[in-house]
Amino acid sequence: MTARSTRPRRRGVDLDGAVVVITGASSGIGRATAHRFAAEHARLVLAARAAAPLDEVAAECRDAGAPSVLTVPLDVVDAAAHERLVARAVTAFGRVDVWVNNAAVMSYGTVEKTPVEIQQRIVEVNLLGVMWGTRAVLPVFRRQGRGVLINVSSLYGKVATPYVSGYAASKFGILGFTQTVRQEMHDAPGVAVCAVLPGSMDTPIFQHAANYLGRAVKPVPPVSSPVRVARAIVDLARRPRRQAQVGQLQHLVSIGHALLPRAYGDLAPGVMRFVAVGRRPQASGPGNVLPPDAASDALLGHWRSPRARAAAAALGVAGTTAAGRLLWGLRTRRQEGSH
Repeated sequence: MTARSTRPRRRGVDLDGAVVVITGASSGIGRATAHRFAAEHARLVLAARAAAPLDEVAAECRDAGAPSVLTVPLDVVDAAAHERLVARAVTAFGRVDVWVNNAAVMSYGTVEKTPVEIQQRIVEVNLLGVMWGTRAVLPVFRRQGRGVLINVSSLYGKVATPYVSGYAASKFGILGFTQTVRQEMHDAPGVAVCAVLPGSMDTPIFQHAANYLGRAVKPVPPVSSPVRVARAIVDLARRPRRQAQVGQLQHLVSIGHALLPRAYGDLAPGVMRFVAVGRRPQASGPGNVLPPDAASDALLGHWRSPRARAAAAALGVAGTTAAGRLLWGLRTRRQEGSH
C-alpha cells in the first residue's frame, strides 16, 4: 500500500473579495483577465506603463463588479517599482492573494537585423519583469502562509519559430524560472506557483510588435480569444496546478516538436513565411517595445475573421489527424520492436 503524503495541497483562493495584482493589465490578456476577476468581485490592483488606459480598464472592471480597483502606472523592468507595487497593494487592502505576471512585448525579425536595444528590452520586460514581480511578492505570500503566483509564458516557451528569437528566449526563460521558484517554495505549502501557456491569441501584440522583416505580420492560426486565457488564469487562482495550456490545437505542435524535432525544424521556416509573414510591405520600427503606444492598449487585435476561423478549423482537423497517425505509427513500431 502506498503511503499518502502528509504535506498539504496547494490551496486556491476564494475570489470574492480577494486581492489580485495584474501587470500588463491595459491590453490583451491582461485586460481580459482584469475583467474576469472583476466579475468574480475581486479587488484589483492593475499595473501597466501608461496611466490613461489603466483608468479605462479600471472603469470597465468597476462596471463588471469589482468592489475596488487601484491603478499603478509602472515599467516592469524596474525592480524597485515592483516593491512599490506590493507596498501599494498591501497598504490599500492588507494582503495580496493572487499575483499575475503578464506584461509582454514582441518583435519580429532575424537575429542579425533586430537591433540590440529591441532584443534587450524584450528580455527585460518579458523575463526580468516576471522575475522582479515574483521576487517582490513572495515575501508577502510567505508571511501570509498562502498565495497564488501565475506567470504568463507561451507556446513559445516550449517550441520556437524563426523571427521571434527574443520573445521565444524570454518565454522559455519564464518556464525555467517558474519551475525553479516552485522548487524553492516547496517548504511553503500554502503558496502555489503556476504557469499559463497561451497559443496565438487575438490581441494587439502582433500589430504593435517591433518589426524588422519589411513585411506585415500576423499570428499563426488558429487564433483564440484572450478571454480563454483569462478563464484559465482565474481557474488557476481557484484550483492551482503547475501549468495550464490554452489553444489545444496549437499545442499539438509541441507534441510534433518533441517527437520529431528535426522534421519540425525543417518545416518551421517555411510555415512561418507562409502563414505569419504577409505580403504587405511594412516599414521597420520599434512598435510599442520602446515607447508606449496608446493604440496597442486594446482588448482584441481583431484577427479572428470568419474566413480565418474556418481555415483554422480545417487546419486543426488536419493537424489532429496527422498527430494521431504519427502516434499510431510510433506505437506500432515500438510494438513490432518488442517482439
